[in-house]
Amino acid sequence: MRRSFLALGRSVLNSLQDLAPIVLVITFFQLVVLQQPLPELVTLLGGTLLVVLGLTFFIYGLEMGLFPIGESIAQAFAQKGSVFWLLAFAFLLGFSTTVAEPALIAVAGEASKVAADGGVINATEEAMHNYATGLRLTVAFAVGLAIVIGVLRILKGWPIHYLIIGGYIGIVIMTAFAPRWIIGIAYDSGGVTTSTITVPLVTALGVGLASSIRGRNPMIDGFGLIAFASLTPMIFVMAYGMII
Repeated sequence: MRRSFLALGRSVLNSLQDLAPIVLVITFFQLVVLQQPLPELVTLLGGTLLVVLGLTFFIYGLEMGLFPIGESIAQAFAQKGSVFWLLAFAFLLGFSTTVAEPALIAVAGEASKVAADGGVINATEEAMHNYATGLRLTVAFAVGLAIVIGVLRILKGWPIHYLIIGGYIGIVIMTAFAPRWIIGIAYDSGGVTTSTITVPLVTALGVGLASSIRGRNPMIDGFGLIAFASLTPMIFVMAYGMII
């Protein structure tokens, strides 16, 4: 119990250190450059405290729960020796975590409003909902496929740079043919997928799998899954825009 409180205390200090530069920058520009007092100081201090606590509990929860369970599941699949179930788990992990990604939900909702305003889709609630849902499912499928490719790379020992270079060549080619209104959304979709939910589990999966396979180095082979998760949504979202 004492160790848990000490670890939590260290997490609080780390969160304060991480947020300190942001607070200093905002305070400097507000007081020195703009020369205006901080609005609603009590509310700001309370909000900052909540951010510190939220960030602390989030990181502490990752270290206690998501990272260990991701590594243990990967090691269990590696010991079981079933490639099919390992790949099925990798796909469903990427798909499910991406569907639940808050950043993707926000971007998809905003994209549906802009698409309706621009006349790309009908300006009805049903059409915007269907567009946002289709966008989320497309990105989730792309991330699931990306994790499968990343797991296969770890199993087979494929060089990551060839796969990444080939993927970005495909993105450049598709950019030339995709509708202009979908390109920005596609590029943003590649970024928002690698956020609070997806990154911890996918990283733990890669490290745990590389640690369990003979001849694989966790430092060299365990990382790189997130790069695939950022790359494939760009291709699939541009294809989604070309289809609709």
